[in-house]
Amino acid sequence: MSTFIKKLLIDALKPREIPITELSKAICAIKGVEEVNIVVTEVDARTETVKITVMGSDIDFEEVSRVMAENSAAIRSVDEVTVSKVK
Repeated sequence: MSTFIKKLLIDALKPREIPITELSKAICAIKGVEEVNIVVTEVDARTETVKITVMGSDIDFEEVSRVMAENSAAIRSVDEVTVSKVK
């Protein structure tokens, strides 16, 4: 039996210079990711707090973390996860 991550809700911090459009495209390019939604929840002088919803058929959390780090975004917490299993 295999389990697959279908949805992640991530609370993250990113520099204001990195547009959310670019970050969302980078995350959506990951194999198994089908949709990315980013909402800015707080703005500071140099950073933005964002809620990132990642949906797909088989999300690789480590790959999402790597792509976010490459784009200077830091994961503060994973606030929601949906996992399903296939027999």
